[in-house]
Amino acid sequence: MPSQVRGTRLVRNSASPAPAPPLPAEVTPPLMDPRQQEIVDEFALFSDWSERYQYLIDLGKRLPPYADDDRSEAWRVLGCQSMVWLKPSGSSASLHFAATSDSAIVCGLIALVLRVYSGRPAAEIVATQPVFIEQIGLSGHLSPTRKNGLAAMLAKIQDYAQATLAPAISAN
Repeated sequence: MPSQVRGTRLVRNSASPAPAPPLPAEVTPPLMDPRQQEIVDEFALFSDWSERYQYLIDLGKRLPPYADDDRSEAWRVLGCQSMVWLKPSGSSASLHFAATSDSAIVCGLIALVLRVYSGRPAAEIVATQPVFIEQIGLSGHLSPTRKNGLAAMLAKIQDYAQATLAPAISAN
């Protein structure tokens, strides 16, 4: 018998096999950065998607005001069903984004995306995958057109971050 129970302790005989090695890194899920984990924790508080949608709408209502002058084609995100504007500012050391939409739910999506990406160094933005989207089940509850719009916003943020890094890369 490889193990014996003595009192409340499990005692292994020397002939028992060694514990299994840890899972390889490919199987272990990536660590989520604190900003994304906070979103996952918040969404876990709601029991159904009608509450989560309401929370998204509430988040969107709290977006900072977006300048009317910036509601131009120069800052428009193409590929969204709704009208979405996204304007970067800052530098590769700290890139900030202002954004808005004509849709309440999309404003909520913007609020989540800005929480994850705005105010970070461009290199971190480029390296950060939006794993919170799957973790909260959002991708399974968005229409195909909203998924496309979310993907377009994320791609635009990545493009802006890459553009701020380009001068630093070519200088090396």
